[in-house]
Amino acid sequence: MNRIGFLLKVKENMIDDYKEKHKEVWPELLKALSETGWHNYSIFMRDNGELFGYFETPDSLKTAIAKMGDKEINTKWQKMMAPYFEIPAGNHADEMMLELEEVFHLD
Repeated sequence: MNRIGFLLKVKENMIDDYKEKHKEVWPELLKALSETGWHNYSIFMRDNGELFGYFETPDSLKTAIAKMGDKEINTKWQKMMAPYFEIPAGNHADEMMLELEEVFHLD
């Protein structure tokens, strides 16, 4: 199982709404994440909107994103969430994840 850590940035004026959206993540999206190998998924946020995300997958980040990209529900979620992120216009946040290198792990 691969442990994936990534960074993203939410626009500061949209932080509260971003948090609200994640209180009620669509059940279909949660199902798609599970079906495509996204496990133990967590998102952490600093006060300025910087996000650290973590999940475990049998795949690479690129493959995990590609598998979700095949899910229509993910396309809808990404389109809805795109305005929240500091990313180039027309991109989805999952395409802009900056993967972090794991340098230490303790079980």
